[in-house]
Amino acid sequence: MSDPREARGLDQRFYLVAFSTLVIKECNRFLRIWLQTVLPPGISMGLYFVIFGHLIGPRIGTMGGFDYMQYIAPGIIMMAVITNAYSNVTSSFFGAKFQRHIEEILVAPMPDELILAGYVTGGVCRGVCVGALVTLVASFFTDLAVHSYLVTFTVVVLTSTLFSLGGFINAIFARKFDDISIVPTFVLTPLTYLGGVFYSIDLLPDFWRHMSLLNPILYMVNAFRFGILGVSDIPLARAFVVIASLVVVLTVWSLYLLKRGVGLRT
Repeated sequence: MSDPREARGLDQRFYLVAFSTLVIKECNRFLRIWLQTVLPPGISMGLYFVIFGHLIGPRIGTMGGFDYMQYIAPGIIMMAVITNAYSNVTSSFFGAKFQRHIEEILVAPMPDELILAGYVTGGVCRGVCVGALVTLVASFFTDLAVHSYLVTFTVVVLTSTLFSLGGFINAIFARKFDDISIVPTFVLTPLTYLGGVFYSIDLLPDFWRHMSLLNPILYMVNAFRFGILGVSDIPLARAFVVIASLVVVLTVWSLYLLKRGVGLRT
């Protein structure tokens, strides 16, 4: 009879190899075509800095005690992180469903938690890579002296995780390629633009300011802005509670859908 501890050790090594293989596959997937996945967000966000910073910024003046370019930079970086973490998992997992090789992963002796973690980690890696590139682009337009590296990095990882989970859920329910563009177009884009990226909610009338508090992206943008500039329209503790709570909710939902085989088994 084999030693139970030795069996557990073999299982752990197997799970580690399986997880790392899935993560490497996901990272290679977007790094192999970096001209289509990593570079375009840097160019697009650079245009935001040119248009809103250089052309419109001088007319607006300061906001929150900072030059307008400095004020919007954290929001633009976070916008890139959100869209890329989401799109990476959505396209990857739906592609696996569409090409039918997701079945090879499902029949492998891998826990559902490990499958979810592998895809989400790939999305986080892309979000962090794009965020770093956009931050580099932003440094050519304005000075970004990081107020708290811990807060900044934690917010980026949590936000990337949250929207990777959202992309995973979207991919599970998607039945055709058009379905994976509905949520980014009609949900993510409006919420992002209304999430305090380009303005402070203190400028809004009371009714719209309170309505803005229902937008989860507002908390991510402001938490990240605090990490970079040290200012926020939202208390930092409340922002972290909202983000962490959403991560837990989407994780539980994703695992439930995966275990039930929703959208995966015919």
